[in-house]
Amino acid sequence: MTEDQAILIAQYVSALCPAQRFNEFTPDAWTDVLAPYDAAEARAAAVAVASRQPFIAPAELIAEIRARRADRIAAANLVYDGNPDETGAESARSVRALIRSAADGRTPPAAIGRQVRALEAAPSGRARAARDAVGRGIPRVREGVVNVLAVPCRRCSAAPGRTCTAGDRRLRNPHPTRLEDARRASAGLPPIDPAEEERELERRRAASAAALRKTDV
Repeated sequence: MTEDQAILIAQYVSALCPAQRFNEFTPDAWTDVLAPYDAAEARAAAVAVASRQPFIAPAELIAEIRARRADRIAAANLVYDGNPDETGAESARSVRALIRSAADGRTPPAAIGRQVRALEAAPSGRARAARDAVGRGIPRVREGVVNVLAVPCRRCSAAPGRTCTAGDRRLRNPHPTRLEDARRASAGLPPIDPAEEERELERRRAASAAALRKTDV
């Protein structure tokens, strides 16, 4: 959080705990301690702690924030299938991104696992939004390396972080459309328009048919 946000948190705690002593140096001290944490999480933690006790120390806010983040991670039931093209270090970075997404509340509870399969069966409205949030934030591991699992698959509807499937079978290699989408995402380009892709396929079929006609002549 920023210095101004940390000062506001200190003032908020002062309002929640009017009997607690604060002086002119308190906001500065709280800024040093709370700087690594999110302001919204700190405010929610302050409310929770103040509901249990009359005084709040910065360490108690941090403990509450960490406990809530741990609860979100546990509720998400995180599973990372892995990417055969990744190195060990790259896989570790992808796993850390999934964990951070869950801790931040961007991965819904049980979103990876049983719930993902249910969302894939009916990906509409709020279900689609929840499914799309799964694994969001998986980074492109480094320049020139494409993390295919960072994007969903349009062919089999595999969510980010999960391998492509054919029926009930997991595929070692991703579907070509997913690989192309990942390459375009790595280059900062939007996904291919399905209509444009279909037109290109029709063009290729027509070209192949014309070539065959010339051969038959």
